[in-house]
Amino acid sequence: MRTICFHGAESTGKSTLAQAMAVRFGCSWVPEYGRKYCEMRGTNLTMDDLLAIARGQDEARNLAIQKAAAASPPLLLLDTDPLMTAAWAQMLFGEVPDELLAYPKADLYLAFAADVPWVSDGTRFFGAESTRERFAAIAEDMLVRGRVPFVDVSGDWAARERTVIEVLTAQALTAQALTAQALTAQAETAITI
Repeated sequence: MRTICFHGAESTGKSTLAQAMAVRFGCSWVPEYGRKYCEMRGTNLTMDDLLAIARGQDEARNLAIQKAAAASPPLLLLDTDPLMTAAWAQMLFGEVPDELLAYPKADLYLAFAADVPWVSDGTRFFGAESTRERFAAIAEDMLVRGRVPFVDVSGDWAARERTVIEVLTAQALTAQALTAQALTAQAETAITI
């Protein structure tokens, strides 16, 4: 199973596409824990809140992996992960605790550009163009800093959806091929024993 993380600044279509693609590809997805956290506790965040959000997001990912193991879906979609929480830490507090960079990484990140209109929803912070651009740059910097592979997702909503479908289709095929190779290797090992 390959994990694909939807990553980027606010209001770029990550949550909407993650949920839609989970339905389209018949796979599990892990919703954004930080949104739920802020809806319950408010948006006056501290660094301790960000660390709690990262732990909650990681716990949700681990639970989804355990649940999906029996079904062996080719993909698990993550609507953010602790690398994005690291971007929040940098943006809000000017520093990134090592803990946020130490979590397991996804197999691939989809880096959503902040080139679509921003929509306020009560939990979003950075609607001004200059702040939004800065946050988007920090989010991409975290991908580079985390040394993870990523694909840029940009353009209008239709272009974003096309890009995500193309990438996820390729990733699903890769995951299926890797699973087939592993099963073949197991069978060959069993025959020689």
